[in-house]
Amino acid sequence: MKLPVHLASSTQSKLFLKPQSLLLLRNFSAEPTPPPPQTQSPPRESKPSIVTQAVDLLRQTPQDEWTSSSQLKQLLFSSSSSSSSSSSHSPRDFFQITRRFSSSAEALSFFNYVKSNSENENSPSLSYTFQAILEIAIREPDSRDKLFDLYKTCKENNVTLSVNAATLLLRFFGKAGMVDKSLVVYNELDEDARNTHIRNVLIDDLLRDGRVDDAFNVLDEMLDRESEFPPNDVTGDIIFYWLTKKRRPGRYISDEEIVGLVTKFGEHGVFPNTVWLTQLITRFYRIAKGCQAWDLFHELMKLGADLEAVSCNALLSGLGRDGDFKRMNQLLMEMKENNIQPNVVTFGILINRLCKSYRIDEAVKVFEEMNKGKESDGVSVEPDVITYNTLIDGFCKVGRQEEGLSLMKRMRSEKGYAPSVATYNCLIDGFCKAGNIEMGQEIFDEMNKEGVKPNVVTLNSLVDGMCRHGRIHSAVEFFKEMMNKGLKGNAITYTILINAFCNVNNMQEAVDWFNAMCQSGCSADAIVYYALISGLCQAGRMKDASFVASKLKEAGFYPDIVCYNVMIGGFCKRNKLDEAYELLKEMEGAGMNPDCVTYNTLISYFCKSGKFSVAHSIMKRMAKDGVMPNVVTYGALINGYCLDGDIDEAMKIFKEMSSSSKVSPNTVIYNILIDSLCKIGKVESALSLMDDMRNSGVKPNTATYNAMFKGLREKNMLEKTFNLMDKMVEHACPPDYISMEILLEWLSAVGETEKLKKFTQGFRVSPSPA
Repeated sequence: MKLPVHLASSTQSKLFLKPQSLLLLRNFSAEPTPPPPQTQSPPRESKPSIVTQAVDLLRQTPQDEWTSSSQLKQLLFSSSSSSSSSSSHSPRDFFQITRRFSSSAEALSFFNYVKSNSENENSPSLSYTFQAILEIAIREPDSRDKLFDLYKTCKENNVTLSVNAATLLLRFFGKAGMVDKSLVVYNELDEDARNTHIRNVLIDDLLRDGRVDDAFNVLDEMLDRESEFPPNDVTGDIIFYWLTKKRRPGRYISDEEIVGLVTKFGEHGVFPNTVWLTQLITRFYRIAKGCQAWDLFHELMKLGADLEAVSCNALLSGLGRDGDFKRMNQLLMEMKENNIQPNVVTFGILINRLCKSYRIDEAVKVFEEMNKGKESDGVSVEPDVITYNTLIDGFCKVGRQEEGLSLMKRMRSEKGYAPSVATYNCLIDGFCKAGNIEMGQEIFDEMNKEGVKPNVVTLNSLVDGMCRHGRIHSAVEFFKEMMNKGLKGNAITYTILINAFCNVNNMQEAVDWFNAMCQSGCSADAIVYYALISGLCQAGRMKDASFVASKLKEAGFYPDIVCYNVMIGGFCKRNKLDEAYELLKEMEGAGMNPDCVTYNTLISYFCKSGKFSVAHSIMKRMAKDGVMPNVVTYGALINGYCLDGDIDEAMKIFKEMSSSSKVSPNTVIYNILIDSLCKIGKVESALSLMDDMRNSGVKPNTATYNAMFKGLREKNMLEKTFNLMDKMVEHACPPDYISMEILLEWLSAVGETEKLKKFTQGFRVSPSPA
């Protein structure tokens, strides 16, 4: 005798699928299975006695005796007046009985038994029996290979899948990476069974697998205005979540497609929630597509979406970064018209953008309106510490530090807000940049007195302020004092000190601070290396500059065109042309073409060396490479010829430059020529050139007059000198110590000290033309 079929215990009958065996949608897209049509919907829980009797009888009867068991047939298939089924029991009874089997193979045998006794092959009992088989199979170890075979068996037997069974298959295949199988199941479902819920499951699986076009084909049917199964909130959750992901598998979705999708959803009354809308707006502005963000927001507004201040703030922030104050004002008006209550962040964004645009008075106006709460507008928002800090920083940025300080006092007295470290940092930085280091230090002392701990930003503000205004020693002492108190500097602190010492040509200190920076564990960036290389080149320490450049490369950085130009110029000044050419080759090998500065550096070197043919060859190559000569290029050639004593060639280049090129001579070029003409005694030509200079709209400077004074003194041309002195007074061009040295020695010798006195007092020295 064969053993009876193994059935699960009655306690197991209360279990459905184990959670870990199911492919559940994400939390955001979880949706309870909608009730299917009444003909397929499992009714309420059947009477325990019917299911229990059937299970007991099946357990006691061997499988090969089921067909001959009249008792089993009587229990399960008693006569019924129903035309749609041969059983008097509901589909739910067969579902509960089937799921008690311990394996899908045994459950399938029961299905075949039920089918053989069913008068109607489309009986709902068969659908729900097969649903139970699938639920058993999904828990079995070989379910990946078994599920699709069972589905084919279902199709071969012309059994209609229930909605739950179809959902189970789609979810399983999606999780197992068998999306092709999901599409097969979906495409073979009846049109009526492809409801919104089923489509949501499939779309989610397709998108996660990167099958964007397939997912959109299903979605397009739902978005059609005539669709029987339109999208719901779960559909929207799936799509909007997917759109906001930074990395999406599958093909690229254009910004226009995103706007179009969101709009179509809106036409069905489905809108992205505040978080996703805010993310979409932020994304558009991050990729410089502010127009799409604006259009999307206003399309949703037209469609009646429930918009909140958070999304408006994202749009307002993007408009602020673009400097579009016209649209910012329009958005604020629209918020008012649509009863969207602005919050403290809304006002903070507006104040911040006005401050960054140096429109501080407008920012103050917004702040005051916010602070008192204009009841006529129905808006009353209390400013927070961040709002105060923003406005204080705005005052400091435009040099109105005292007003920022007053606002901090108001913040404390009127609102009871304690200034934060950010508040103090704004004021310290503002006073230090304005050169009022003492006031910056006073605020720093007050900060410590109030128990607000300074941070590295505080440190950097004071160190930078001291270095900017020539108090480098004080900056170093302050930094060391802070380090002793446990406040460590960062890369910015060291960079400030390195730059400061480079600027005063104290390269040894700069190098020492660079080494201290490396030892402190702060990673030097390319800017620090560039500053050090530039300083060493200016000091003529080209060997050290080359060493730092090698360290720059070891750190993973590469010299830029500016760095190469500085080093090439440094080698040229030291007459090390071979090293300069090596750098030029290295620069071109790195894919950087010489620019105007590179060519001008080489032209200037060869001109000063008297190698004018080489200089002209470089100038021709410069034009061939598409780099147009500028005023510096011509100035280098003219200066070179003047130094070589060939003033005629210099004047020839000057005339060619003035007539044929688009480059106009500047004050420097005129000064070179005027000085050279005066030195060889051609004072009248120099005066004529000075007249040409004024006629061309180029303003003479003190160096121009000094060159002329020297030439006129050699020729003892007093009247011409007095005229030039009057011109200096007339054009507010102040004399320097060179001017006074020339004129004092000369005019004292000829007895014209009174005129010199009048000149120094800013009066004309020649009689007024009556």
